[in-house]
Formats: sequence, C-alpha cells, structure tokens
Amino acid sequence: MSDKLNEGRVAIVTGSGQGIGRAHALALAADGAKVVVNDFDANAAHSVADEITAAGGQAIAIVSDVADWAAGATMIDSAVKEFGGLDIIVNNAGFVRDRMLVAMSEDEWDAVIRVHLKGHFVTIHHAAAFWRAQSKAGQEPAARIINTSSGAGLFGSVGQGNYVAAKAGISALTIQAAAELGNYGVTANAIAPSARTQMTMSAGDAMAAQMAAPADGSFDTMDPANISPLIVWLGSPESSAVTGRVFEVEGGRITVVDGWQRSAEQDKGSRWAPSELGPVVEEILAKSPVPVPVYGAR
Repeated sequence: MSDKLNEGRVAIVTGSGQGIGRAHALALAADGAKVVVNDFDANAAHSVADEITAAGGQAIAIVSDVADWAAGATMIDSAVKEFGGLDIIVNNAGFVRDRMLVAMSEDEWDAVIRVHLKGHFVTIHHAAAFWRAQSKAGQEPAARIINTSSGAGLFGSVGQGNYVAAKAGISALTIQAAAELGNYGVTANAIAPSARTQMTMSAGDAMAAQMAAPADGSFDTMDPANISPLIVWLGSPESSAVTGRVFEVEGGRITVVDGWQRSAEQDKGSRWAPSELGPVVEEILAKSPVPVPVYGAR
C-alpha cells in the first residue's frame, strides 16, 4: 500500500512554470498525483512537465491565460480527457504591477485584478461545474481547491494597492467557495506564502537581500519548496475536515489567519446621535484587537 497521500489523483497547478507553482507541481507529482502544468510561458510549462515525466511521474503542459474564460474550460476538459478526472485545483498564477495608488494607471489596476482574482474565479467556476455534475451522478468527489492569497492581501502593503485588493478578494472568494461547494464534496482553502520567487526578487534590493538563500548552508526559509508540503496535504483526501481557512506559510512555520470577526460593541437600543459617538467609538476600539500594521507603512 502506497504511503502517498495523492496517489492517482489529478491536479491542475496554475502558474506552475516557475517559482512556487513549479515547486507545487513537482511536490504533487512526487506524491503520486497526475499534474496539469499550466503557465502563460510555453517553454516554462513544458519544461516542468518534462521534468515530472523524466522523474517517472505523469504530467501534461497546458499553455493558457488563466483569466480567459474559454481557456479555463478547455484546461478542465483537458485534465479530464487526459487523466480521467480532476481532484485538485491549485490557483497560483499571478504577477505584480506595483505603484502607489495616486500614480497607478487604470490598466495597471485592471491587469492585476484580472489575472489574480478573475483567474482564480475562472478555474473555480469550471472545475466546480465538473464536480457538481459528478456529485449529482452519485460519484462523491473528494475535490480540493487551494487558492493563493498573500500577506499583502491580509494586512495591506504600501505601493501594491491593486495586488492587495486582488489577494484580499481571493481570501474572501475562498470562504465563499467553501460555503457554496461543500455539498458537492469540495473543500476550499487558501495559503499566503512567503518565499523567494522572481516576483519577490524583483521588488527591490532590500527585499532581494531578505529573500536570498543563506550562504552558510543553513535552513533556507525562503525556498519555495517549503510551501508545497501544505499544498500536498490540503490537496489530499486526508484534509476533508478543513475548509474555508487561510494559512500563512514561511519556512517551517504555518499560521492560521483568522478573517474578519466581530469584536467589541455597544448597542444603545435606538438611533445614535452623531455627537454621542466619539466616546462610544473610542471605548469599543480600546476593547478590540489592534490591527496588524500594513507592510511598508511608517
């Protein structure tokens, strides 16, 4: 009996031609999954698929824009036709167009929201339609959606308003998917990873220095492969009781991140007068947790 959690399961990993996505694809394949390597870069996608097959795994490359509606449907269909089903979606694809809000263009806003947020929705929609049909046919899916948020989306990041909004939306979309799709045998969770990628290494000298691999050979906390074990576990049947959650992952540390929750309150029982609210707001804020500081804020 295999000790692999995902033996024979079928996974799609978007943006898996490099970086964190590549690490996810390789880890899932090593754990027995058949992997669809999706990327916008054809050479990168085929390179990772070839790497998996050379190691004895099963993989195909699908080159497409994750936010393209028809291409999303084709990707799901291709996985089913090639491997006989679909069990795991790992939404990872994305890029940045950093700019302060006052200087950001409409195109820079639209492009980042489109690839990150719409890109997640496209794959979720088409995969969910497949799983719903399976469920209605009595096939009882053990399906997994794993989305990629960010610490920026959870807490904010100066100069990344478009990325922040997209990643915050992904966290909320994850909660929504968990609530709507649970009856079809689908769980939905998200990770907020911190690792060395092309995106983070291009974010400036200070960030690059922080992300660099240690020269002394000690544990490399920024290695993208550190993120993938949680992806492998969340993608497996073993994770069936976990849904609608967001996890921060960095190095060997995994942290549960709680979303919006109600905190302190006062109820007058009737309408407040504006002049009354100063001390009321002051009191309930004093009883509430202090927000995590925005990344890069002074």
